[in-house]
Formats: sequence, C-alpha cells, structure tokens
Amino acid sequence: MNFENFQFPSRRSNIITHNGLVATSQPLAAQAGLDVLKAGGNALDAAIATVATLCVVEPCSTGIGGDAFALIWQADEQKLYGLNASGPAPQALTANLVCSQGHEQFPAIGGLAVTVPGSLRGWELALERFGSLGLDTLLQRAITYAEGGFPVSQRIARAWKNSTEKMNRLPDSKRVWLPNGRSPRAAELFQNPEFARTLQTIAENGVDAFYRGDIGRQIAEAVQADGGVLTQDDLISYQAEWVEPISVAYGDGYAFHEIPPNGQGLTALLALNIAKQFDLPVLGYGTADYYHALIEAMKLAFADAHAYIGDPRQAELPIEALLSDSYTRSRTGLIQPDNTLQPMPGSPQTHGDTVYLTVADGRGNMVSWIQSLYMGFGSGITAGNTGVQLQNRGANFSLEPGHPNEAAPSKRPYHTIIPGFITKDGQAWSSFGVMGGFMQPQGHLQVGLNLVEFGMDPQTALDAPRFNWLKDKQVALETAVSDDIRQVLQQRGHDLWEKGKPLHYGGGQVIVRHPENGVLIGGSEPRNDGTAVGY
Repeated sequence: MNFENFQFPSRRSNIITHNGLVATSQPLAAQAGLDVLKAGGNALDAAIATVATLCVVEPCSTGIGGDAFALIWQADEQKLYGLNASGPAPQALTANLVCSQGHEQFPAIGGLAVTVPGSLRGWELALERFGSLGLDTLLQRAITYAEGGFPVSQRIARAWKNSTEKMNRLPDSKRVWLPNGRSPRAAELFQNPEFARTLQTIAENGVDAFYRGDIGRQIAEAVQADGGVLTQDDLISYQAEWVEPISVAYGDGYAFHEIPPNGQGLTALLALNIAKQFDLPVLGYGTADYYHALIEAMKLAFADAHAYIGDPRQAELPIEALLSDSYTRSRTGLIQPDNTLQPMPGSPQTHGDTVYLTVADGRGNMVSWIQSLYMGFGSGITAGNTGVQLQNRGANFSLEPGHPNEAAPSKRPYHTIIPGFITKDGQAWSSFGVMGGFMQPQGHLQVGLNLVEFGMDPQTALDAPRFNWLKDKQVALETAVSDDIRQVLQQRGHDLWEKGKPLHYGGGQVIVRHPENGVLIGGSEPRNDGTAVGY
C-alpha cells in the first residue's frame, strides 16, 4: 500500500490503529461501536452496537424494520461467513394481486411494498454464533439516544428533509418523524421515545418480542391498513440464515467476496471478472480508456444481474456459469474501445437508503455489515406507537411472468444492499462496502480496484472520483473528472449526466488489515457525515 501517491480532494486522513477500528456513516454510531471494543467486546459485538445506534441516528436510511446482510471473518477459524437476514414477501403476495390493483410495476410506497423485516433475526443469529455480549448491553447507547435525544448531523438532515412528503402521508409517520410539522434541521435535537421503548423491550425480552409480541401485531396492522397483506404469522415464521459467500480471484493472490443472490453482490463480481481482462494500469488510472472499460463492464454486469438474480430457494440461478472464464471472455468481447454498447443480458450455459459499517478488532476478527430500509424511510409506514419505520424492499420485485425475481409468496426480492470483503492469500485483508442502491456494486468495483489494482490507501480509495451508470448509455461522472475526459467519453457514445447536477455516488467505509503486523488502516466516506475511529 502506497500512501499519498494519488491526491484527491478530501478533508480526511486514514485512521491507523492496532487494537480496534470502526468505520460508518455517523460519528455517534461509530463511537458506540468503539466503546464496545474498548470494553472488551469483539468485532461482532461492536457491529451490532453500531448498527443499533445507526437505527436511531440515521433513521431515514436504516431501522429494525429493514433487512441486513453481513460478511464475518472469524479469526480463530480463518473463515469467512455469510449472513442473509433479508425477509421474504408475505404468504398472500403474488404478482397477480399487484397487477389486479392496476400496477404495471411494483409500487415503491405503501403496504404492498413491505416485506418481512429481517435485520433483528440477523442480529440474533450472528450474536448466537460469534457474540460475547447480549442485546441488553449492546442496545444501551441506542436506547439512550432515542430516549434522551441526539443532534442531527448535516447530510442526514438533508436526506430527512427529502422524505418530508412521504412521511406526511400517514399520521403515525408524521407524528414521529416530522415533529412540529417538519423534519429536524442539522444540529437540532431529535427524540424518539416510542422507539426507545421498543428497543428496551427487545433488550429485556429478546428478538421474539419484535416478531411474536405486540410490536409485531402493530407492524402487521399498520401494513394492512395501508393496503398490504403482511400478517404476524409472516413475521413469526421468518428466520435469517447462514450462506456460503461467492467470490472471484483477482491479481496477485487477492479474492473479492460477496453474498450470493438474492443480493446483487454477483453484479460486482461479474464486473470485476470483465475488468481483470483489461490491463488497467496500462490504460492508466482515471483516463478515458479506464472509465470506458469499467463503465462498459458495469453495464454488462447489470444486464445479467437484472435478468438472472432472484431468490435461489425458488428459482435455479446460473451463478457458476455467469462467473465462468468462458462466459466472461464472451462478455468482454462485446466491449469496443471506441464505442459504447447498449447493455443486454447474455445467455450463460445452464448448470444443474442504506447504512454500511465495518469493524475490526485486535484479535483478527472483521465484520462487513450493511442494513437498510431501501428508499428514504422505506415504505413511508411507521408501525403504530413502536417508532419502527418499515422497509419497501418489495419495490424491487418483478411483475414479469416467469422472471426469477417475479413477486411470489415467501420469495425474497432482488436486494441492492451488499457487504464486501477482500482476502489476500487466503487471509483477511479488507472489509469494505459502498452503500447507495444500485450504486453499490459500482462502488465495490471502483473502490475495490483502487485498493487492489492501484494500491491506494483506504481513505484515498474512497476520496477518488466515481462514475454512476444510470441506464442504457447514460452515466454520471463526479465533477473531479476533467472536461477533456468527459469529451472523449461523449465522442465514444456515452450519454453523460449534466456536470455538477446533484446525484449520489455512494457512501463507503474501508478497513485494511496490514498482513505483516495486524495494524488496522481505516477510511470513511467524505461524501457522508461518518468517520473511522480506533484505539
């Protein structure tokens, strides 16, 4: 790793430490996790304390009414575990039901979009296997901030304001999230005593209190009152699960790891497989050739992802074929150096708003954790007097008959949130992620290559300008990309988003573990409010 070989605008330096490190999108949450590490908790304990606090201090992005995924490196086993805590559709939900109500695509707001919240079962499953502390301890900071209040940070205040119309729609949401008829401004104190009581109930009685108790009853009633079909039986029957991560090798001993579908981590791996067919250092970092190659790789990866990703419990997905060398070569061959292509899925041979955090402790454990409500404040539904806002993951279901992602009872939808992990020679090297809807695999591609291919340190890898492919030939570039490069890309047929027009380019966090001495090097997204902290 070479520090300061690249210079990008940033206010931040790497955080370099040895005993433990937490990086996430809100400083109060990062400190909550760090305090757990200082008190003797391990990386998983700290991750749960961090994400629980994020559910309070960044409520537009995450909550216990949403889903979670994690990649967990267990040092004593030298093994990477995958956790899928995404909830399925209700038993009564079908594509025909949605279409019969006049929808041509799945609605993004309201009760139909609410799938079973999976995150708490994920917390429970992870703590049972790897935790050393209980929820009674790990939820205390979150409860304190919910009950006593916390000052709202800048970018979160902006995102909160953007959801004002959505949260005005229903009385419970308006009461909880728009006190005095508006969203809280930066530096104003916000309290959520209803959510504090919910968290206290879970701390005292466990996760079953959420799914089986009065909280679950209020969730089901709120969803049904807004046109959805979720029942408390749907909540009670849900369990999170351990899954085997998928991966691709890259370069000199590196491997990129992702959660398998129903998440879109496969998209990042498809793009990485294509990217490694190019000699990127020869193309030159940040050149028009570099951007062209990665944009085209990303377009092809998304085309396949949208065609083939679904719930593997209900559809046969050709993952091995999609990641095969022969298929990668066929897809790479479609990329022309001087012209852009219209993305279309291939035909592989068949074989039988979000928060991200990363934690590493001094014992060698690392956690890559992502949790989300999907769009800002999810479905717009707040469940009675629980203070719990509910996700709108159903919005990603397809209504196309026979599609792997067609809405169906108990099926998990295509999921945008993905944690990332990189090993080097079979050892834990980097826990990283980039939140932000369909920007996420694009962020994994760009930040991951910055780290591995170009040797950037974590903070520099996050500071570097990004592209965001939107659809068809349309792509956005951050303003740090020069006009000369923009002109070349336009000449090749790329339809560039207006320069400087507001757009989200993801929110990333990175921890790298030095392979020789175990020193931890962390960076945090300069585009967000967050920070990396260590001791």
